[in-house]
Amino acid sequence: MKRPIGIDLFAGAGGLSLGFEQAGFDVVAAVEYDPIHAAAHRFNFPHTEVLARSVVGLSGEEIRDVANIGTRPIDVVFGGAPCQGFSLIGQRAMDDPRNLLVREFVRLIRELSPRYFVFENVKGLTVGTHRRFLSELIDEFGRAGYNVRLPWRVLNAVNFGVPQDRERLILMGAKRGLRLPTYPEILTVAADSAESGDFTRGPSCSDALGDLPDAERFEALIESDEVAVRSSPRCNSYAAELRCARDADWHFGYQRVWNPKRITSSNRTDHTDISRRRFSATPPGQVEPISRFFRLPMDGVANTLRAGTDSARGAFTSPRPIHYEYARCITVREMARLHGFPDWFRFHVTKWHGARQVGNAVPPALGRAVAREIVRALGARPSRPRSAPVKLGDPSLLRVGMGEAAALFEIDVPIGRRDRKSGAKKRKQTEIETFRLMGTG
Repeated sequence: MKRPIGIDLFAGAGGLSLGFEQAGFDVVAAVEYDPIHAAAHRFNFPHTEVLARSVVGLSGEEIRDVANIGTRPIDVVFGGAPCQGFSLIGQRAMDDPRNLLVREFVRLIRELSPRYFVFENVKGLTVGTHRRFLSELIDEFGRAGYNVRLPWRVLNAVNFGVPQDRERLILMGAKRGLRLPTYPEILTVAADSAESGDFTRGPSCSDALGDLPDAERFEALIESDEVAVRSSPRCNSYAAELRCARDADWHFGYQRVWNPKRITSSNRTDHTDISRRRFSATPPGQVEPISRFFRLPMDGVANTLRAGTDSARGAFTSPRPIHYEYARCITVREMARLHGFPDWFRFHVTKWHGARQVGNAVPPALGRAVAREIVRALGARPSRPRSAPVKLGDPSLLRVGMGEAAALFEIDVPIGRRDRKSGAKKRKQTEIETFRLMGTG
């Protein structure tokens, strides 16, 4: 039997793509504006057609042509369109130009006519004046011919087996006349908040990171993001699943050909002695007062891992947490572990792009839980692929700069170069303006 098919809009490096694949879908196409993210998606999903372009002006017919699916019905379209959620005086929030990408998501739902859709976004869309926008969005889906599961819910990844406090709004819709999916049931509770046996205790930071060798043992990781390691000691069930040592660890996704004896996405930071002393003095679960970096609690869960901003907005790197045991920031691989990405999944070799790719992603386990409900609504039985393990893409896809990535996809450079000096200058200007407003300088 053919596996159900899905299309990922605003795909990033592929957190939702992986979750839907693991639930039994074939993700036939992914659309991502940033070519560096698109290149990482192509590396990890070589069987998916990647369109490195904006959804603005992109037609459903073009997506179908690239995905080579002809007129075959599409089972689900999913993604998280960036939105502001504000309205201009005297008009609908949906008509605000800043919410263009959300309107484009709805337009492509109309054109692609999938059986189901999943729209994910930040929790902030559900509070204050933003709720007016959310209400209008639900009405737009209704006008497009879809019923939306109400009341909508905000799901926390920590309740689905991820050691991270990360909340996302999830909207699920079905074409009128089809069975509406339900929201997934909570599977786990945070490692530091389990008070009874009603729920399974979820993994902790130490469950996620404890089996990984300290990156600072490897001098090569100052310049490189990968190095050969010896066989790791026995580990807990969470870490074992991310190593994909057993067939069941792949869920209903495609097995990849990879080398588990190499640690990847682990380029480390050469901190100063002063920073290390500050990090070391910060109690787990607290924020270091100078850098404002959060120190991970060994037996608790991570705070929300954020992406920072791209070059167009000043290229600010979002702070990576401090390791609970070592006086250093965690690596991109350690971020990925806290996000629930398996070890075969790779990110851009630089810390900046790699951290953005993790921070922008929906944790795969959360995506998988939602996707399973779409499978149930479809009445489908998920099946494991019968194909041979998939060879990952060319590693050069993970090393490209913005210009090289744009050339790879034969597009113009859509995002400006990263300018650390301009970013620092903007931060300094912000500090000066803050002091001025406070009357301190």
